[in-house]
Amino acid sequence: MPKPVLLGASALLLASLLIPATASAAIYNTLDAKAHGQWQSLILALGEERHYRALEASSYSDAFFSVNVTSGTCEPSWLELRVDLGERQAESRVVNRVPADLRVDFETIHSGQAEFITERSDSGFYAQFLLEEPALLIEEMRRGETLRLRMMRSEDDPWFMVFTLEGAAEAMERSRRQCRSDNQ
Repeated sequence: MPKPVLLGASALLLASLLIPATASAAIYNTLDAKAHGQWQSLILALGEERHYRALEASSYSDAFFSVNVTSGTCEPSWLELRVDLGERQAESRVVNRVPADLRVDFETIHSGQAEFITERSDSGFYAQFLLEEPALLIEEMRRGETLRLRMMRSEDDPWFMVFTLEGAAEAMERSRRQCRSDNQ
């Protein structure tokens, strides 16, 4: 029997800070968090605004990867990485746009870009992934074991990250189901 993974206070705080870049570092309420293997699903709420998130926060102590949908449309999903910088940022801005590759196990290499974004008063930066076929990547994540990222910070400076996909399918399905249910 797999050991349940509880969403700890620090993971909840980190999850509540992970917001869409357009929200300008607002603090969202975290609702209905549930563990799914190494992933979690939860709702972020601010007034009537709702975002439904599946996230993996167990591979790194200072970063997590998420698959998100927004109330009203529930499609398309957007992929985001948050990395804690250890200090609050002075302004909201796009810091850089770099080449990025994402790959599940030995499936398709999804090449695109990662847009690095800071949010005023937030202690992290966000990488939002701009890919040609995000739906295919998400489908591969549902079946896979490991997600690998490579972001080229400069020509000779790759940055690699690896996230487990144990529980990803269940977390993504629950977040999408909650979005659809709340929009009926």
